[in-house]
Amino acid sequence: MALRMSMQNSPPEPKRSKPRDTAILPATTTPEESRQLQRELMAAAAEKRMLAAAKAVPPSSSQSKNERSGDFEMKEAEKKAKEVNLGNELSDKEAHQLFAMVFGTGVSKDILAQWSNQGIRFSPDPETSMGLVQHEGGPCGVLATIQAFVLKHLLFFPDELGKVAANMPQNLNSRRSKSQYVASNNFSAFTEDAKARALVKSMSEMLFLCGNNKRAVIATLSVISHGIEGSEGSSKDVIIAQALEGLSIESASDLQKVLRVDRYTSPTSAFKRLEAMIPIFQSRMGALLFLISALLSRGLDCVQADRDDPSQPLVTAPFGHASQEIVNLLLCGQAVPNVFDGRMDLGGGMFLKGISTSVEVGFLTLLESLNFCKVGQNLKCPKWPIWVVGSESHYTVLFALDTAVQDENELEERESQIRKAFDAQDQSGGGGFISVEAFHQVLRETSIRLPSEKLDSLCNSGFIVWSEFWQVILDLDKNLGGLKDSTGQMGRKIFDLYHFNGIAKSDLNGSQATTEGETPVQRPRLTKLRVSVPPRWTPEEFMADAAVAPGNAGSESSQKDAEVAKPEQPPQHAPLADCIRTRWPRAVCNWIGDPPSIV
Repeated sequence: MALRMSMQNSPPEPKRSKPRDTAILPATTTPEESRQLQRELMAAAAEKRMLAAAKAVPPSSSQSKNERSGDFEMKEAEKKAKEVNLGNELSDKEAHQLFAMVFGTGVSKDILAQWSNQGIRFSPDPETSMGLVQHEGGPCGVLATIQAFVLKHLLFFPDELGKVAANMPQNLNSRRSKSQYVASNNFSAFTEDAKARALVKSMSEMLFLCGNNKRAVIATLSVISHGIEGSEGSSKDVIIAQALEGLSIESASDLQKVLRVDRYTSPTSAFKRLEAMIPIFQSRMGALLFLISALLSRGLDCVQADRDDPSQPLVTAPFGHASQEIVNLLLCGQAVPNVFDGRMDLGGGMFLKGISTSVEVGFLTLLESLNFCKVGQNLKCPKWPIWVVGSESHYTVLFALDTAVQDENELEERESQIRKAFDAQDQSGGGGFISVEAFHQVLRETSIRLPSEKLDSLCNSGFIVWSEFWQVILDLDKNLGGLKDSTGQMGRKIFDLYHFNGIAKSDLNGSQATTEGETPVQRPRLTKLRVSVPPRWTPEEFMADAAVAPGNAGSESSQKDAEVAKPEQPPQHAPLADCIRTRWPRAVCNWIGDPPSIV
């Protein structure tokens, strides 16, 4: 009996037989009290010996199944208790720091409403059922990034969706060989269970990424965190909707009252918790809860240390868009504000922080085509052919089914090598020029031997511009480190991309086109694009074509593009095509129907 009682709670010593504190014993004791104390001391010593013997000897076959089951359950409970603090409240300081970090001071009610009315739900439309639908402006940065990870699991790891391993890997890249893999384009074939598991795996992977693969914090609401146990199906949605009725978060004190957090160190435990919480993340508070989970997984102080200007809110005014810091946090686990590789030295001990590691899914932006920034190779060339696409006001997703679109041919591989060395010396913030001293370092690193007249011509202005340097490289013999192409076919590619815009808009294309007088269908947009990357010809043709306005097919170079690439239709133009050209220069795009929208 003593053994069983002592094993129920596994204390260092059984509490019922713990010796009394001699400091509080009376100065004199009666003989009866002395005997009682002696019996308790002897009992404690005996129980310690029995417990030690029980640990050394395996349980006998006569031990009852109930005892073994109880022992196992107690150990599991102790293990869980060590790794997770269920339902912890944020301190007043943490709540105020979190609210100010996300929304700042003086945030409008409209922005708060946007972020309090966006769930993480798949589209009910069959043609876009693999995508997350957005109804409110603002949280698109969170939804698009989750969408990118969901596509990674749905497209490239469909066999993993039915498994929950004991030690779930967070980086699945090692689980598949680097050989070419082509995913299915039958997006409507994904089952609801497969999509739900892809969502849970994605959220778990992203939260542990924010937590340095050591921890994940999952945020929920006290009003519904324990109210859905035992409920099924649509009844959960009804219970959650009723619980959230009238709930608003307009201040740090409101956040502290309703927010509860669970901290996990085990991916398996986090997966099971997220799986149980899917109805909560589908509710109108879902996007905000996931953002809070990511910030707390990273740690509020670490998030502020990641940023260049921590005084600004992460949700930007006046429209409530997710900042680049939010997108970068979800993509790479750090809330850095820039998209270039590494960090930029400004002198005097000041740095601008960029992306320091390779990523699973990448990022492209229209702002690069407008020369406002320069996306580095870490984001531009992710492990999987999936990119979050940023415009001035919205985030969408671009993806390919064939991993070979990431493979570099001879021209691209050499260009990437030279450009990476050039960018490493570029301290202009992506302006595309370096000093003469830095230029000589680039030549040494890339084994380029320029004739003296070309070297003098490039250096006579005191700085070297990338476009002029690249023009020289294209006309330089290969034995000197250049890329002069005698065949005229170097760099040619043709492949397909898909673009998903999760915001529900009127759609007049496809089988759901409406007749005159009917209301257009409100649904996300999925567009297939045929991308043709023509070969590079002479430097003169390349530079002349680069100066032609997009969509102008009247020039000789543009006609040659169309002739060699042979697209099914004349090249079409949309802002998305400009984004694609930041990844594949000189690419031309074609699609059927309305132009793909990135706003």
